[in-house]
Amino acid sequence: MRLDRKGKRSRWEMARGAESRYNSQLRAVAREIGNLTRGFGVDKPLKLITALEGYAQLITPWAKSVAEYMLADVNRRNERAWRETGKEMGKALRMEIAYAPTGQAFSMLLDLQVGLIKSIPLDAAQRVQALTVQGLVTGERAASIAAEIMRTEDVSKSKATLIARTEVARASSVLTESRARFVGSEGYIWRTSRDGDVRPTHRAMEGKYVRWDKPPVTDKGLAPYHAGCDGGFLGE
Repeated sequence: MRLDRKGKRSRWEMARGAESRYNSQLRAVAREIGNLTRGFGVDKPLKLITALEGYAQLITPWAKSVAEYMLADVNRRNERAWRETGKEMGKALRMEIAYAPTGQAFSMLLDLQVGLIKSIPLDAAQRVQALTVQGLVTGERAASIAAEIMRTEDVSKSKATLIARTEVARASSVLTESRARFVGSEGYIWRTSRDGDVRPTHRAMEGKYVRWDKPPVTDKGLAPYHAGCDGGFLGE
């Protein structure tokens, strides 16, 4: 059966299910940060900082397991999309795709994800420390500083959601690039979801050809990046 353009594009959209699961797991880290914050209270900031830093190290094996599951999930979807594309292009391409070396990309992504997961409690610790110093230096009211410290869980949940959204997309993009380069692709067509969530800079990229070796500068102040690494997704 011949797929229409929309059907082809949907193959490369980031896996919403993987993002949802990853988000749920990372927000569990934020909830534990909230438990630690309430447990030590605002009157023991140094102990809270130490506890948060210790928690970041404690969750390393768990972080690796969670990241591996997410990446494996995204990789399965990505591989399936390539197989479907290969059916339309012939046996030779299907064979190349089947043996594409994605191990290096997977390893790089895994190290990145573990670091990002651990950064949630580490950033929380830095935030508590900064607020404590702020109170001492500026003489800001203790109640105001305490209220901000108690918001640490909410700040951590926001960070967890951001990581889940951007990193699932990044994983899909990186794995696609790895397989595409292996079969000789020099670039791709930038596509967007064409809905209200698409930022103006990405909307301007719709339909443009992008070379793998020349990621575009789409947002002022940000380094060049490929579609999928910051909200767009790859086209045909």
